[in-house]
Amino acid sequence: MKKQTTFLCTTLSLIVFLSQHFLSHAVRCHPEDKKVLLQIKQSFNNPYHLASWDPATDCCYWYVVECDRKTNRINELHLFAANVSGHIPAAIAGLTYLETLTLHKITDLTGAIPPALTKLTNLKRLTISWTNVSGEIPPFLSQLKNLTFLDLSFNNLSGGIPPSLSQLRSLYGLRLDRNKLTGPIPDSFGDLSPSLQYLHLSHNQISGRVPTNWGGLNFTWIELQRNRIEGDVSVLFGKNKTVQVVDFSRNLLDFDFSDGVIGFPESLMVLDLSHNRITGRLPEGLTELENLYMNVSYNRLCGRIPLGGRLQLLDFTSYLHNRCLCGAPLPNDCK
Repeated sequence: MKKQTTFLCTTLSLIVFLSQHFLSHAVRCHPEDKKVLLQIKQSFNNPYHLASWDPATDCCYWYVVECDRKTNRINELHLFAANVSGHIPAAIAGLTYLETLTLHKITDLTGAIPPALTKLTNLKRLTISWTNVSGEIPPFLSQLKNLTFLDLSFNNLSGGIPPSLSQLRSLYGLRLDRNKLTGPIPDSFGDLSPSLQYLHLSHNQISGRVPTNWGGLNFTWIELQRNRIEGDVSVLFGKNKTVQVVDFSRNLLDFDFSDGVIGFPESLMVLDLSHNRITGRLPEGLTELENLYMNVSYNRLCGRIPLGGRLQLLDFTSYLHNRCLCGAPLPNDCK
């Protein structure tokens, strides 16, 4: 009987020990990350949107955050359409394992982008969009060398585009559209990373000429509409390119479309050059594009619209208000 009692006590002790051991390891949240997250919550005046951020619970299971499965450190923070107000908390810099930071559709988010973000050296994706963040785009963002995607669209950012952003050699996507940016495209942007596929600078007040060195790049999607850009965009084309969307509408482009175009890539699906000062004739190569939507209205083009491809299937408004374009689908015949 004594042996049975001893065995039972030993078994119970072992169960208690193991349960405590496993319970202690079941908590994934790193205490330093929890501390930083609670500081962020306090900076935003403890909003209801972050109600799940309870210090008594595991922060890896809190709303809008993700933990890495191996390190159990916070590596993603997504604040989307959140009812929070104030400036971007400098405390975010304490989440040193962060790879993705998203602050999107937060209309009461104001102030400048804080220098503390440079401490997030593991950051790969940074999105601050659809907010009222203001001030200039800080040059120090170029210190985030691991960035592959930078989205600062739909804000109140002003001033020029920092030349230092061209130092982000891993970028595949850059969005600075829908701000109040001024000045020219930096000379350094003639040497953007070859990995850059998506460039959105539209709806600003950017001036100057299209960098000729962009002829050496191969964008997938490039939008600079509604600026004051001058120069020649024919450098973006070529049979060996894979560009799909080119939109430079409502600018001051002033090149001869008849010259310099060495062919169009089969991938081209959207070409909007409307509301510019483009002269010359439409290139015959446009007839080879089977999926093309094009708008060249409000320019200074002349001559017959080439026959073939989709050019006669487009609405006639895509050709209106040019100097002397003629032929289908326009109602005026060529003489």
